[in-house]
Amino acid sequence: MSGIFATFAPNLGVVCPPPSDVGCMKRFTLTRCPLCGSEQLEPTLTCVDSYASGEMFKLYRCAHCGFLMTQDAPAEEEIGRYYAVADYISHTDTRQGAMNRVYHWARRYMLRRKALLVEREAHLTTGRLLDIGTGTGYFPAEMQRRGWQVEAVEKSAEARQFAKTHFNLEVKPDHTLHTLPQGAYQVITLWHVMEHLYNLEETWQQLYQLLDEKGVLIVAVPNCSSWDARKYGAYWAAYDVPRHLWHFTPNTIQQMGSKQGFRLVERYPMPLDAFYVSMLSEKHMHHRGAFLRGLLMGLPALWASAIKKERSSSMIYVFRKKRGGQL
Repeated sequence: MSGIFATFAPNLGVVCPPPSDVGCMKRFTLTRCPLCGSEQLEPTLTCVDSYASGEMFKLYRCAHCGFLMTQDAPAEEEIGRYYAVADYISHTDTRQGAMNRVYHWARRYMLRRKALLVEREAHLTTGRLLDIGTGTGYFPAEMQRRGWQVEAVEKSAEARQFAKTHFNLEVKPDHTLHTLPQGAYQVITLWHVMEHLYNLEETWQQLYQLLDEKGVLIVAVPNCSSWDARKYGAYWAAYDVPRHLWHFTPNTIQQMGSKQGFRLVERYPMPLDAFYVSMLSEKHMHHRGAFLRGLLMGLPALWASAIKKERSSSMIYVFRKKRGGQL
């Protein structure tokens, strides 16, 4: 393209225009699949950023392995303004509106369930836990209250300050991840974080190094093969472009973990997510009564995940290191 030179990142095949181009935002453009390496990426859906900008973003699917990704998202140094909106709840903790109040209720309910899941899978009631993408700090605060030695990492300065003010948590900025001690953590958690991370392969490699040999990695992500994802199509709120870069299915995240030396040992549905995501999806479609419509649509989604958990709106995946080391 005239006036644009390409800069390639070695791991992802990313192409970004130079910052000197007037009026041209740097883009995160994938030239190959980060899961299988194929260069056969095909446009699949066009989604709207309903939170911040109203811009359109395309989702591309790898023709070889089926992995779905957001193409031409803003580059990492540009993405901040797409989070800087008052109702982006994981960073601001807003309680305005019925849907955000539902979110807070569901979070209170899920905190204890997450803690019990961690302790069950780790076979520990105390230990050293690292929470990555901790948001406003509710989960690490709960684990600390239960006696765990907790470290937390979060990109948003506003969210880190909230965690400090409300929970007295010293949350580290994300760029310190590589400074943490290797093999030091019995549990590493990422609750709806993996889909946001630009350096996907590098992050998986870091997780492998940080985790104790017998530790567990727990990852929760939206499931783009869920009942509600198929129901809403391009309006499915959990695509959340451009903030969500990667769109996992149970199959593709298992492959991603295996590629980086992990084995998937368990997976759990997150049935309440379908209600919240359906409410937001109805809102994005500008339907009247989005709150009630979302509640109604959440019911068949809940039933679908009860019959087959792999159809749940979001999934929790539990990984352990493969015996014999990283492949």
